[in-house]
Amino acid sequence: MTEELVTADPQERFQDFLKTEKYRQRLIQMAIEGKTSIIIDFEDLMAADSELAENLRKKPDEYLQYASRAAYNQLQIEDPEYAEQIEKVEVRIRELPEATSLRALGSEHIGKLVMVEGIVVRATPVRPMVMRAAFKCKRCETIQFIDQTGSFLRAPVRCSDPTCGRTGPFEFIQEQSTFIDSQDIRIQERPEDLPPGQLPRALTVKLVGKDLVDVARPGDHVSIVGIARASAPRIPKAGRLRVFRLHLDAIFIDVKSKEPELSRITPEEEQKILELAKDPWIHRKVIKSIAPSIYGYDHIKEAIMYLLFGGVPKHLPDVNVRGELNLLLIGDPGTAKSQLLQYVARIAPRGLYTSGRGTTAAGLTAAVLREKGGGMTLEAGALVLADKGVACIDEIDKMRPEDRVAIHEAMEQHTVSVAKGGIVATLNARTAILAAANPALGRYDPYRTVTENINLPVTILSRFDLIFVLRDVPDEETDAKMSQHILELHRHGMAPLEPPIPPDFLRKYISYARNIKPVLTKEAIERLKDFYLSMRAASKTEGSPVAITARQLESLVRLAEARARVALRKEVLAEDAEAAIAIMNRSLREVGIDVATKKIDIDTIMTGKPKSLRDKLQIVLSTLVEMERETGMVERDVLLEELKKHGIEQREAERLIGQLIRDGTIYEPREGYLKKT
Repeated sequence: MTEELVTADPQERFQDFLKTEKYRQRLIQMAIEGKTSIIIDFEDLMAADSELAENLRKKPDEYLQYASRAAYNQLQIEDPEYAEQIEKVEVRIRELPEATSLRALGSEHIGKLVMVEGIVVRATPVRPMVMRAAFKCKRCETIQFIDQTGSFLRAPVRCSDPTCGRTGPFEFIQEQSTFIDSQDIRIQERPEDLPPGQLPRALTVKLVGKDLVDVARPGDHVSIVGIARASAPRIPKAGRLRVFRLHLDAIFIDVKSKEPELSRITPEEEQKILELAKDPWIHRKVIKSIAPSIYGYDHIKEAIMYLLFGGVPKHLPDVNVRGELNLLLIGDPGTAKSQLLQYVARIAPRGLYTSGRGTTAAGLTAAVLREKGGGMTLEAGALVLADKGVACIDEIDKMRPEDRVAIHEAMEQHTVSVAKGGIVATLNARTAILAAANPALGRYDPYRTVTENINLPVTILSRFDLIFVLRDVPDEETDAKMSQHILELHRHGMAPLEPPIPPDFLRKYISYARNIKPVLTKEAIERLKDFYLSMRAASKTEGSPVAITARQLESLVRLAEARARVALRKEVLAEDAEAAIAIMNRSLREVGIDVATKKIDIDTIMTGKPKSLRDKLQIVLSTLVEMERETGMVERDVLLEELKKHGIEQREAERLIGQLIRDGTIYEPREGYLKKT
């Protein structure tokens, strides 16, 4: 009896496997949807017939044909009408037990079934490929069909009509040939799998068939089951090279990150998530779970929590309002900024970390590359790869200004536009940006404005929802706790406190929460409105700075929505609005403040000059213009004397004049004289 089983035809064994209820359902479903392929889960096959599964892995070409014929025979039983319409059933194999890393893919895998995971970095357009070519003999007009394999079109050797039998010439007839869609994609190792100091490896994957092309786009995380192949590049006149190139013929492609991580949440985990959300102290728990090894900074961890959960984007007919929050940390050296960023990149459902020094505009947005065939392709950059995730940009102040401009559009419009080399495209970059910068003078100087403290243009500063300053101020009590914390951490080699929510679970919690779309309640709207109006009213009095603009109001809404999301609530309550106002106030007090008058002045962020400074510059300028009318050129010393009457002391006056010269508003026609440009 056992003998018969072993020698049973593989096709029959496949058919026995396909007769199970699950796969009969799939075949019927396939006929209903009008598809030509059926998906087989490898583990089901392993469980049903391990020897068959092993053979399929070792000799995929041969065994896939058996499987395809078996599926077709079974389809004839299930739905004979549909079976007549299609010629064959493609079998797609899903999820092998273990994935082969792109690094380990080598000569021993050629011709075997493997599964690889990575990020799609570029994709060619979909092109038709000939499967069966029809050729017409030009002499006797007989038509013959030739099945095509390989990368070149093969013509018949001689005419099939015995009366003719000539060796050509033949004409290719497009109408009678059969074509199939094909596409090449290039996948690269995921940043988190990279061994340090290595360049990421890439692999070309060939996709053939309607259900494989255009499934994955640049930026998607994919896992691909396919057959590893090697092909030798041809050199004209010299023949083939001895060194072959590996590529993969895909059989099944699974996109991991349409909605990041959602597919991986099991019903039990969902139950746990819902349980956790009922905890009244959920916000504290999440904050405590963010970078537990870093001491203190509760307000910054709170802001990072809002950034991870994000607000709700609004798509109106005329404008789009972003939902993602942007956060900037400015801090003295050694205040754990980079550590926070690295942690967020690890915990976010799609997180990327990059540092300002080695980052270019093309690497952040998109690069246009020339293909071997002469066409141009787009390659997605970091902000596009982090779509619907978080991009952490460290040392943003060290980036070259021309590269930094590339972030502007991504921060406000959430798209990346490219117009180069005949490609005009707009890609999605719905990315929350968490950036860190060092103060320009090495340490943050509280007596200067933000714009004087950082080398960042105002255009970028005004696009951040929250800006925080991490100052390293000696303080006996804090320093004692901090040193204790750090030394304990080094002694045990682990965090002194266990995070209330483990990182892996927190990541799932975040991706689950991001599908909730909270709506503002009347109470929350009232709170936000009162705060906004009271801040605006403060600027009514003559000579008062503008404290807040509509941009901050939108930021407040996003913060309140994010806070509601943390508790998995469908609506934004008054307490969320209060928390959003509190953290916005904290940010404004740290950075949006006029150092001279100690009043909140949003212009320090929006225009780079607080109102008090603008007023003084105006006095200097008008005095200069008046004196110019009389003398033509104004002596510096005379101007300084005149300004003393307006209550501006010599040192300050010198500084203001210096600023006006830098801005190009006035100039020195000759030593010691000034004139308006």
